[in-house]
Amino acid sequence: MDYKNVLTTCIYCGTGCNYYLEVLDGEILGVTPCQEHPVNRGQVCIKGWNSHAFVQHPDRLRVPLIREGAGFREASWNEALGLVAERFQAIKAAHGGDALAVLTSAKCTNEENYLAQRFARAVLGTNNVDHCARL
Repeated sequence: MDYKNVLTTCIYCGTGCNYYLEVLDGEILGVTPCQEHPVNRGQVCIKGWNSHAFVQHPDRLRVPLIREGAGFREASWNEALGLVAERFQAIKAAHGGDALAVLTSAKCTNEENYLAQRFARAVLGTNNVDHCARL
């Protein structure tokens, strides 16, 4: 049996709390708050305590899916991102940048949210940017 604690940053908000993932034979069992971290000082909110649960959930998407007919097929990241870029360009060309919008998340850091709004304004040509701080 291989047990280890892996230091990581919680993904549930941009606060940046640290905890250790308790990993046994490659499976995440739970979390232990990091006592030394200056942000959370050994504390973790209820979302942080349960933040590991989705990682190994059987319904979690693990590869990009592209709609074909009534179903979906697996795709590579390059293919999926290329398709998204192509569709964004087509919508922008046909209807202008304001036909597009970007929604960001409180699960992102401030820096990631800043990059998302810069992408919206500089690349997509829209000021339609919103942020959902309701977790």
